[in-house]
Amino acid sequence: MKKRIVVLGAAESGVGAAVLALKKGFDVFVSDMGKIKPRYVDMLEQYGISWEDGHHTEDLILNADEVIKSPGIPEDAPMVVKVREKGIPVISEIEFAGRYTNAKMICITGSNGKTTTTSLIYHIFKAAGYNVGLAGNIGRSLALQVAEENFDYYVIELSSFQLDDMYNFRANIAVLLNITPDHLDRYNNCMQNYVDAKMRIIQNQEEDDAFVYWNDDPIIQKELEKYGIKSKKCPFSILKKEGMIGYIADGQYVLEYPTPFNMEQESLSLRGKHNMYNSLAAGITANLAGIKSDVIRQSLSDFEGVEHRLEKVARVRGVEYINDSKATNVDACWYALESMTTPTILILGGKDKGNDYRAIAELVKAKCKGLVYLGADNKKLHDFFDSFGLPVADTHSMKDCVEACYKMAEPGDTVLLSPCCASFDLFKNMEDRGEQFKSLVRAL
Repeated sequence: MKKRIVVLGAAESGVGAAVLALKKGFDVFVSDMGKIKPRYVDMLEQYGISWEDGHHTEDLILNADEVIKSPGIPEDAPMVVKVREKGIPVISEIEFAGRYTNAKMICITGSNGKTTTTSLIYHIFKAAGYNVGLAGNIGRSLALQVAEENFDYYVIELSSFQLDDMYNFRANIAVLLNITPDHLDRYNNCMQNYVDAKMRIIQNQEEDDAFVYWNDDPIIQKELEKYGIKSKKCPFSILKKEGMIGYIADGQYVLEYPTPFNMEQESLSLRGKHNMYNSLAAGITANLAGIKSDVIRQSLSDFEGVEHRLEKVARVRGVEYINDSKATNVDACWYALESMTTPTILILGGKDKGNDYRAIAELVKAKCKGLVYLGADNKKLHDFFDSFGLPVADTHSMKDCVEACYKMAEPGDTVLLSPCCASFDLFKNMEDRGEQFKSLVRAL
């Protein structure tokens, strides 16, 4: 009798997992409490996979041998609780896909900078002619690629939610950029639970693997003491210190291991202090993978960046508009503000994830000439920022928000959408928020 796999959630990761499960001979059923998008329905129908949406049928789910859960579904979802109570193993799509490929896994996590660093590493590997796939939070699902492709390497962006349900998966190169408060609403407002999830990226690593991490992160430093790390430690810092594999010194970008490498800091395409860390992590990873220095140098200088991350949209009447919709937590906004060199009108707001705005208070006072709140409920923003004495506009749609920014801004200013919050109160996702912003700005 065939083993039964039930997939909860039918977006990119869920449908990819279902296709792979079918190809590996499992009895597969897909269930989604929401409405499945037409393109995913088409894919399920194409493969003849049984599915339902708008509800969960318990009898068809609780008979599973294993459940693959979408990372977007919280642990306290009623069906997940019932699955757990019955003792049915719950895994992520990444865990499942990892069982069926011998490809080298390059895995990137962190509270901020994941997408930029993952995209940059992929860019370098492609430029080097490596047979490589891009997966995880960006690109096509890993499971679908394992089902349909034959890559030698995968560059995978991993969220804490994906890491939560990974047990035997092994990262050949694990990259940990930073750990700052994020998604605490999913972790019982307990920072240590979130930290523990992030540290899972190094579980199962062996001596011939590598662990690339930001040495200056106090949380990472503290956590390292708890783990008997077998893999090669590859720390990086923005300063030259003993033991650092990569650093910035005297205007030079320097890698010391495994192949000595340096280039002018000015030649790096990504600007801002936070991007120094991202570029160092990417360069070390490429160096560890044996990519030649000239390819690394060229790729670090011609990478165009990531959509919705400090993306220049347009200059209108002498005002620069920048889309940083990916800044869904306070720390990401901190990095964005830190890189601003002109008077800034900051757009804040959305679905608050237990944010502590004190981290950006001084930067807001130093860099901002006005604030525009964009959310269904802006009370928390008013309570914290109104006392700063800056001009404030309260808006509940992107149209009103852009109009408010246009009225507030003067030539030489920058309007920065860096909301600190998730987008789900007013928008489908952070991409939708960014696209609406860009479209309305370009129409000014």
